[in-house]
Amino acid sequence: MILVDTALAKRQAENNPIRVAMVGAGFMGRGIALQICNYVPGMELVAIANRDIEKAKRAYTEAGVADVQEANSLSKLEENIRNGKYSITDDAMLLCDAEGIDAIIEVTGAVEFGTNVAMRAIQGGKHIIMMNAEVDGTVGPILKVYADKAGVVFTNADGDQPGVIMNLYRFVKGLGVKPVLCGNIKGLHDPYRNPTTQKGFAEKWGQNPSMVTSFADGSKISFEQAIVANGTGMRVGKRGMHGPTVPSGTPLKDVVHNLYPLEELLEGPGIVDYIVGAEPGPGVFVLGTHDHPTQQHYLNLYKLGEGPLYLFYTPYHLCHFEVPSTVARAVLFNDAALTPTYGPCVEVVAAAKIDLKAGEIIDPIGHYMTYGLCENADTTQQENLLPIGVAEGCILKHDVPKDRVLTYDDVILPEGRLVDKLRKEQVAYFSKEAANVEAV
Repeated sequence: MILVDTALAKRQAENNPIRVAMVGAGFMGRGIALQICNYVPGMELVAIANRDIEKAKRAYTEAGVADVQEANSLSKLEENIRNGKYSITDDAMLLCDAEGIDAIIEVTGAVEFGTNVAMRAIQGGKHIIMMNAEVDGTVGPILKVYADKAGVVFTNADGDQPGVIMNLYRFVKGLGVKPVLCGNIKGLHDPYRNPTTQKGFAEKWGQNPSMVTSFADGSKISFEQAIVANGTGMRVGKRGMHGPTVPSGTPLKDVVHNLYPLEELLEGPGIVDYIVGAEPGPGVFVLGTHDHPTQQHYLNLYKLGEGPLYLFYTPYHLCHFEVPSTVARAVLFNDAALTPTYGPCVEVVAAAKIDLKAGEIIDPIGHYMTYGLCENADTTQQENLLPIGVAEGCILKHDVPKDRVLTYDDVILPEGRLVDKLRKEQVAYFSKEAANVEAV
C-alpha cells in the first residue's frame, strides 16, 4: 500500500517506531528479520523467540545485529525494550505478554503451538500477523472473534499468495468489477510427495523438507485458498478444487477463461481455485465480471477482452519482503491484509497419502501419511470430516485406505489441545450465527 511508506517515515522522524516481535526463526523468519532490520525505517524488530535460541541469535546476526541479549523473564524483556536493546528468548509467551510490543509475527508453521501464540498475543493486546496459514485455515475464524473483542487485528500476511490475492481482490472490487474467482498459480502438485522426495530441493534452498513437501503435496495451496475463501465469502467448486494443469509456461491469459465452469462462476458467491503450470508463476489472479455495457466497452478498449470474464493478475509474490507492510497496516491503519471476515467458508480436510493402519499416530502436515484437500465448510460439518490441522498426533482407530478422506470417527484425538477446544467453539459460534441470519 502506497500510504504505508509515508506513515512509516513519519514514525521514523518522530523517533517512535513500530515495535514488533517475531516467533520463529527458520528460513522465512530469517528473511523477515533481515528485511525489518535493514530496509524498513519506522519499524524495529525488538525481540525474536525460538525454541532453539541459537537460531534466534542467528536471525539477528544475519540481519547485521550483533548486540543481542537473552531474556529469560518478562521483566528483563521489558527492560531491554525500554532501553532499545534487542532480545532473544526460547519463551514465545514472553513476547505476547510484554509491554512495549505493538505486534507479533508468527512464522512457525506449527498448528498447536501457533494457535497458543496467536491466542496469547490477542489476550496481550497485540496485533497478530500470521505467516501460518495452517492455524489460520483451522481456527482463524474463531481467533478473529477473539481479536475483534480485544480490539486488535488478526491477519495473514501480504507477500504470501493469499495476502497478494486479497490485495488484488480489493482492487478489482474497487473498480466496480465483481470478483468471481480468486486463483493461485503453482508449478507443481503431486499429493504423494514426502520429505524424502523433496529433500534435495529443500537442501538446495536451505529449507525444511516437510515445509517444502506441504507445498508439493497440495496441503499448503489448500490452506492458502481456504483462508482466501474465508476472507471473501467464496467457496470451492468441488472437493480439492478444480486445479487444472496446463503445459509449463502457458500464458495465463491464453487459457484461464476456458478452464472453469462459467455458470458456476456467474451464479454463486464465487470460487477459489488454482492452476498448475501457467505463467506468470508464482503469481495470483482474479477473474471478474461487469454487468454495465458501457463499462464492458471500456474494459475491452483497455485490452481485457469482451468478457464475460475479465482477468486481473499479479505476476509475483515476494513473501518476507512484504510482511512489514502487513505489520504497518495493522498497527497504523487497523487494516488486515487478509482476515476471515466471513467465518469458515472452506476447510482443509485430511486425506490418506498412503494406506493407513489401525493404531498408527498421524504425523505432521507435509510428512508421509496425509495431504490436505479443500472442502466447503458446510460439507465438512455434515460429513464429520477431519481437518488436517488437527490430524497430527491423532491415533487411528482402524485402517484407512489411500486417498480416502478421514473423519473424526476414524481417530482418537490427543487430550488437552487448545486447537481442539477452539474448533468446538468455532463450530458452535458460527452455527449460531448462521441460525440467526436464517431467522432474520
